[in-house]
Parts: sequence; structure tokens; C-alpha cells
Amino acid sequence: MHPLAERIAKQDIRALARAITYVESDHEEKLDLLQSIYPMTGGAHYIGITGAPGAGKSSLVNRLIDFLRKKDLLVGVAAVDPTSPFSGGAILGDRVRMSRHFTDPGVFIRSMGTRGSLGGLSRTTKEAVRLMDAFGFDVILVETVGVGQSELDIMKIADTTAVVLNPGSGDVVQVFKAGIMEIADLFIINKADLPGVGKLNGQINSLLDLIKQSKPWRPPIVRVTATKNEGLSELWDAVTSHRDFLRRTGDKEQLRLERFKNEVLEIVHYELMTRLSEQIESGEEWSRDRAAADPYTTAKAIIERRLPSMKNGVKGGMNDG
Repeated sequence: MHPLAERIAKQDIRALARAITYVESDHEEKLDLLQSIYPMTGGAHYIGITGAPGAGKSSLVNRLIDFLRKKDLLVGVAAVDPTSPFSGGAILGDRVRMSRHFTDPGVFIRSMGTRGSLGGLSRTTKEAVRLMDAFGFDVILVETVGVGQSELDIMKIADTTAVVLNPGSGDVVQVFKAGIMEIADLFIINKADLPGVGKLNGQINSLLDLIKQSKPWRPPIVRVTATKNEGLSELWDAVTSHRDFLRRTGDKEQLRLERFKNEVLEIVHYELMTRLSEQIESGEEWSRDRAAADPYTTAKAIIERRLPSMKNGVKGGMNDG
């Protein structure tokens, strides 16, 4: 077992922080570490919090942490902030908002930049969440960037996906267009003390009626005013109802099996692309093929050389007339 994994099993918070740094920096021991902690995972319930910017996701997460801690639950938080395309840095605003929880040993908060990922999450968010799971947190909250139509990656992580909306904002139409309506397990109307709550509630229900539900679960709508600590109990009841539904129907195991397959492909794709890119950048591959007439011929040559079994199965424009 990897030494960091042994320390994480003993709930060493410094080891957890270092392990997440390993996956973020693509440390050479990352895969060995993740292999070691995998058998220790599966105990936490992952809750995805998504929605448009300004919906109050961070304030909601902040108050939800308080609520869960009063229930004596250990809480991990992965808060993803957008990375600047110019400097490569991220303003980790979520960490500032949640700073009062830093001294609580039952809470661990990690802010992560998207680093070019367009799906509302950092590429390494999934791995960081799994490390938190191995540590022994009961609930892990994953707050997405809030970039509107590119939030669908949360479905690859969360057991329960909650979409946060505000009355009068018009976000519900964008959410519907983005396809997020179809991945939501729960809708949260935040800032429910503002006018227009009833109208928004009706809009969500009308749109849900248009969607063919593949499961007997119809996402409930919960009204919350996070800044006043109102509606948090109802929100938690909705989350636990969905968690119980997943366990009762066996959907949780099916969900995680599907994610297992997808993650294997993601890992293989990332590792192959990383190694191949390094070789091409160094000139090892590029020098052989740079005289080719077009990029398709070059790509085809690299694929056939690296993956001989695919020589007769390269798809798309590379083989077509």
C-alpha cells in the first residue's frame, strides 16, 4: 500500500491534502496512490451542487456544511473555480466564503481551478473526491464552476445532483437548453424569499412534464433561503430520500458500474495522450512524419505505429477515400 494511503486510512488530514496535490500535479506516484485507496472508497454520498453563476451555490454550501455538522456528519467539499485563460491562475473565492470552517476538524475544503476543463469541473476533481471518500467523510459536496451549458460533467461524479435556481432570473430556460434538467435529481429554488417563487416552481414542473423520465424518480423542488438558514432541513430530507431510492432500486451500484467503465476509458485516454504528446513535442514522433502532405496522413501513421492492432480499423477521414 502507498504510504500516503496508509496515513489517509488513519484519517491523517495532512496526508489527504498532500495526496490531492499529487493528483493535481500529476505526480509520478499518482496512479499507485489511487490504486491503493480505491478499496477504501464507497462510504460517502456525493452531492453535486450546480447552477448558473449568482444562484448562491457557495452560500448554500456554506450553510449546508453547518447543518450537516450539527448532525455530527464529516463533510468534505470540492469547490471548483474558473481558471484564467491568460494567467492560468484561479481566484478561489469559495475558499474565502467558507473560511470560518477551516478550524473545524470535521470539515475539509479543497478549492480547485478548472485548468482548461470545459465541463464545470477540474479534470482531477473526481480523483480528489475519491481521496476524500477514502479518508472517511460521510458527505462530499461538489460545487461546480457555474458556467451554464457546460455543467454536465457533474453527473460523472455525484450520486445526487442538485440544480440551484433563483426566482426571476430566467435561468430555468438555460438549464433546460443545456440538458441539465435531465441529469437533475433535485431542484433547489434558492433566495426563496424573493418574488416569483411560485412562477419558477410552476416552470420547473412544466419542463419536467416534457422530459421522458427513464426512472420512476421525479426530482423534487425544494425552496431554500440559505442566508437565513431556511429550508435546509427539507433539502436534506430530499437528498436522503434520493439516496434511499438509489439503494432500494439498486441504481447506485449500476450508476457506479457505469462510471467505472467511463473512468477506465478516461484514464487510458489521458495517459496515452499525455505520453504521445510528450513524444511528439520532443520530436521523437514528429520528425518521422513532418514531411507528410497533410495532418490526416501524419495522424494515421502515428496511430498505426503506436496501435498496430488498429491498423485496419482507423475510422473517419483517415481511411475514407
